[in-house]
Amino acid sequence: MNPKTPLILKRLLAVSVLLAGALLAAMFLGLSMGSSGTSFQAVYTSLFGTGDDSVLGMIIWRIRLPRVILAALVGATLSLGGLVFQALLRNPLAEPYILGISGGAAIGAIIGILMGLSRFPGVSLTSFTGSLLTLLLILGISTGQSILKKNSILLSGVMVNAFCSAVIMFLVSLTRDAKLHSIIFWLMGDLSLGTIQQTGMLSLLLLPCFILIFWLSNTMNLLLMGREMAQTMGINIRAVTLTLLITTSFMVSATVSQCGLIGFVGLVIPHFFRLLLGPDHRVLAPACILGGGAYMVICDILARTLPNQGEMPVGVITAMIGAPLFIFLLKRSGR
Repeated sequence: MNPKTPLILKRLLAVSVLLAGALLAAMFLGLSMGSSGTSFQAVYTSLFGTGDDSVLGMIIWRIRLPRVILAALVGATLSLGGLVFQALLRNPLAEPYILGISGGAAIGAIIGILMGLSRFPGVSLTSFTGSLLTLLLILGISTGQSILKKNSILLSGVMVNAFCSAVIMFLVSLTRDAKLHSIIFWLMGDLSLGTIQQTGMLSLLLLPCFILIFWLSNTMNLLLMGREMAQTMGINIRAVTLTLLITTSFMVSATVSQCGLIGFVGLVIPHFFRLLLGPDHRVLAPACILGGGAYMVICDILARTLPNQGEMPVGVITAMIGAPLFIFLLKRSGR
């Protein structure tokens, strides 16, 4: 056994316990805040006791709990997706939204909505199809010596993302009925449509993806050391890369079909934890899952509480945080 293995396991356990606590605290805070105004004690009693207020119980169990769980799943997925793309492309600017994967999934989801398909599996399947076609388009544009060429794929992704935005606006302009407002609000990131059944199904879809990426986390460490080193260690670079790309595209499309476009989460969280915890993906992967979930729950709380009336799309909050960071990283990478 590698002498460093016990140390890594201790770090992994410490980080996981700490961030799991932060996630639970953020979720409990999310359950306690809303337009109806609920105390911590009332939420605790409703969740673990025999609360007398049936209206409060309905609000918590049917409205707030699915939303909080959905926010945690979306944050975990987008953060982990950003980590994977940054590892494969060896570029801290890569993430599903910037590369256009989210945009392609959104196009597929909008087509599914306009066709009148059910949220699951209809819209989810069209969203996954859109993300895969976008991924193939990006790889096709950036064809060269290797699918790991970071600059060509990043530039191709940015161009495809701009094209996806144009297609989305075109589809929205064709919509003349009551679906228009819901689509526009959904495009900016809407977590209010989740139900306990949908979040449960989404959890079942995402959990195997999380496990697979964590299982390949040490492989991502080797990929960062270079193609020659990875091949020397017996890694099939093409197979591993395609597996990670398809798995990440599936995760992103599943979340996009539920909540729309939410950008820059995959940029902020991996970058933050890489600075805090170092480059080891065996620690970064669970940190992004738990920390990204907590981050998105907090962003959703801000989206619900900052406006005096109603709420704003959570994508507005994540963009206000992530866009300045993207500009900062872009300027620093150009030095």
